[in-house]
Amino acid sequence: MSSKEKPTLGGQRIKTRKRNIAAPLDPSSFSDAIVQIYLDNAGDLELVAKSIESSDLNFSRYGDTFFEVVFIGVRTQPGTIKPEEEGERHPYSLIDCAAQREAILPYVLFIQKTLRRRPFLIKSLENVMRKFLQSLEFFEENERQKLAIFTALAFSQKLSGLPPETVFQPLLKDNLVAKGIVLSFITEFFKEYLKENSLDDLIALLKKGKMEDNLLEFFPSGKRTSEALSEHFTKEGLTSLVEYNSKKMFEVKLKEIKSTLTTMINEEAEISEVTEVVKQQVKDAKFPDIEVVRMLWDVLMEAVQWSGKNQQQNSNSALRQVNAWAGLMNAFCTSGKLELELIYKVQTQCYEDAKLMKLFPEIIRSLYDQDVLAEDTILLWFRKGSNQKGRQSFVKALEPFVKWLEEAEEEE
Repeated sequence: MSSKEKPTLGGQRIKTRKRNIAAPLDPSSFSDAIVQIYLDNAGDLELVAKSIESSDLNFSRYGDTFFEVVFIGVRTQPGTIKPEEEGERHPYSLIDCAAQREAILPYVLFIQKTLRRRPFLIKSLENVMRKFLQSLEFFEENERQKLAIFTALAFSQKLSGLPPETVFQPLLKDNLVAKGIVLSFITEFFKEYLKENSLDDLIALLKKGKMEDNLLEFFPSGKRTSEALSEHFTKEGLTSLVEYNSKKMFEVKLKEIKSTLTTMINEEAEISEVTEVVKQQVKDAKFPDIEVVRMLWDVLMEAVQWSGKNQQQNSNSALRQVNAWAGLMNAFCTSGKLELELIYKVQTQCYEDAKLMKLFPEIIRSLYDQDVLAEDTILLWFRKGSNQKGRQSFVKALEPFVKWLEEAEEEE
């Protein structure tokens, strides 16, 4: 056997395996290039946008660096918001402009135009905004104000699908909240956003950001009360937000009370026990008396075991419920005004619920027999009631009972 090498064909190419050779990361050079574009165009964002569009810079790799230069004029040191010591800085950044809508809106539009050309940069914008918002304490107060105005305008202009949670969730760092920095930022944000958007728009935004029910989380722990919230936002001219929060808190507390009351009714608790529990919860929630009367009637009717299409059984069930819990209603109907409100509530439900349409006079008679409604209140409703829902037919249906009341009054 010969150990000679086997002959090869002349000119044969020996294939080598291709390998991906990554270009070295050089964010500093990228930052310097963007800064130079700003300097060459004296900060004119229209010209800057054109120069960026015609450049061959690697935005897909250095997107975060790009937005750092847009916001603060220079690349930041890794893991911080401190400017890179060796890099050049331009004086046309967002935090260098005036803290006014007219000055900041062009930056929003500039970024919007950039994202339309390069939609993949939206993630980089999220990254940078998250980093800056989590580091608000390292910015000056007027710089934080500019970031708040920018953020509000970004949502007003629907900046390329920027997710609300990107803004609201990073703000909830304990140290930022404790120092009042978050409250100051979010207040400026609300004021700017509501200049050209409705409260419903703001609530929808908060809902997307999972903050609709958590406005108090923006407040330092020692000030997380409805009173503190009301005082602060009223002072800042955001009364519509105060009214919304009051309504929201009312609904939450109402739901809690209704849940407790429903459970006790289903368990057939003693009326005296139910009355004490409801009175305490109403006191703690500072509920208006009228709302309590409305709530009690709703819960009582919701707890009735309706039998479907059998009208007589439904009528009997409703009347049994009224008679059984009349003592509870009586404990809260403590004035003619509240009694009249109860009649209006019964009238509205009988008008809107086919099961109860013909039951109105019997319910009123039962409430009278149980001393929940006074004769004077019933006569006042009959003669001058202001609720028009089904009034004509209900007045007619109640005529025999009213006539009986009037005759009894004359005999006395």
